[in-house]
Amino acid sequence: MFDTVIIGGIVVNADGERRADIGINDGRIAALFTPGDSPMARSFVDATGRHLLPGLVDAHAHLREPGLTHKEDFESGTRAAALGGVTTILDMPTDDPWTATAAQLSEKIAIAEGRLHVDVGFQAVISKSLEGLDELLKLAPVSLELFTADVPAEFMFDSLDAVTQTLRRLASYNTTIGISPGDQSILLGSASRDRAGDIGAFLSSRPPLAEAGGISRAVLAAAETGARVHVRQINSRLGVETWRRLRDMADVTVETTPQNLFFTAADYAAVGANLKGSPPLRDREDVQALRAALSEGLIDIMATDHAPHSAKEKAAHYAAFADIPGGMPGLQTLLPVMFKLLGERVISPSALVRMCSYAPARRFGLGSKGSLAVGCDADILFVDLNGSTVISNAEQASRATYTPFDDWRIPGKLTDVFLRGERIVSDGVLALPNRGQVVRSAD
Repeated sequence: MFDTVIIGGIVVNADGERRADIGINDGRIAALFTPGDSPMARSFVDATGRHLLPGLVDAHAHLREPGLTHKEDFESGTRAAALGGVTTILDMPTDDPWTATAAQLSEKIAIAEGRLHVDVGFQAVISKSLEGLDELLKLAPVSLELFTADVPAEFMFDSLDAVTQTLRRLASYNTTIGISPGDQSILLGSASRDRAGDIGAFLSSRPPLAEAGGISRAVLAAAETGARVHVRQINSRLGVETWRRLRDMADVTVETTPQNLFFTAADYAAVGANLKGSPPLRDREDVQALRAALSEGLIDIMATDHAPHSAKEKAAHYAAFADIPGGMPGLQTLLPVMFKLLGERVISPSALVRMCSYAPARRFGLGSKGSLAVGCDADILFVDLNGSTVISNAEQASRATYTPFDDWRIPGKLTDVFLRGERIVSDGVLALPNRGQVVRSAD
């Protein structure tokens, strides 16, 4: 006897798709049946005509709590995620204060509990002092984040030596180290040469060369130390080619974000502040190289870098383009934008699941997430690939109140979302609030 059996759907996993019915007990997938086997259950859910995907796992998001809740908070950010089919969020540590100690992580967990619509795992930042790591890791954050540019001095590791020595210290902890591939020397050098403060100055301060150098530094340091590393978003042709040549040297994965597959630096002129983020948008050839890398399977993880700011902050006047708060919302639009890539035949449904569910769950120690398989959490999306979605600012749950994909018509529609076997979204409406939990790395 099962709690629930979902019948009639097409199950999509990273390794392919097949027709199967799903038996659920105690919030987990207990069995996959050949259609027609007629198991006993307390309730049945008809998924005829639907593709069933594991809930998405966004490995790179900023929920802004504590300290920055005028931009976003746990309630609004996880509501947006639920409506978009993201059932697990991995929250970055760049709030106020930054999450660097066991005490700060404990406080963040306490603030979050009881206010989450989807599951959330927390990432912590590495400081130069490296103090208190043992206590911090007892709380099982899903990653430790190492920054190499454009952050406060206490969190910046701006040389190959600093990165390598830190990874050497951390290699024995069996945790994933997220590295953002910036280059502080190029940023400072560019600032000293170009004081115009315009879009061109912003682009020259964070060029593809900085990204490619950051990728190579991360991979080589991982190879030297044996650390497990995840390189944060890349978006340039030079970065992709660097990654292609070095990726087999170490235990390293890489991510990109949806906005980098559709927009270019030329769009700044029309859209401006709402598209400003870091790394900067690139040229058309970079977008084409990134799309080709997706089709080839070179990109491990698709994340959003969901980084909302208030409309007032984005609309304010700033002395330089670089001073505009960087980032944009993305949790609610990740799946629809991936549908667009499906429609354009850039990726397959299985590739979508690999990049947005399976790979991030495995990389960050969440083995019960990211797959529709026996023993996994019953986080399940009902998708109508024959339907369509219109993305609009008016429907965004994020406090940012906008999306760069406003007024896009997308083939494919998300209808229902299950979190641990409970239907939290029904026909596009949040039906069961506050069912999310804090999740921890099992590595």
